[in-house]
This record gives sequence, structure tokens and C-alpha cells, in this order.
Amino acid sequence: MAKKLSKAQKKAMIQKAQEARAKHPQAKSAKSGFESIDEEARKLTGQTK
Repeated sequence: MAKKLSKAQKKAMIQKAQEARAKHPQAKSAKSGFESIDEEARKLTGQTK
């Protein structure tokens, strides 16, 4: 079972994640969320538009 993290540990994890995101930003997709979900569903089911 996982033990609970202290406030200091949580803050340290958040800080580390924020720094990593700042160093390696991900480009935003031009598609909307639903559009990307629909595309993924088509891939998984083998359908085309």
C-alpha cells in the first residue's frame, strides 16, 4: 500500500514537474479534444471517415 506524502513532499514533486514542463514544453495540438478522441477511436476500430 502506498504511504501518504507530506505537504513538503507534494510541493517538491509539483516543483519538479513544473520545471520539467518548462524545460520540455509540448506543442499544443491544432485539434480539439473531441476531434482527437474521434480520430483515436477510428484508428482502434479500423474505420475511415
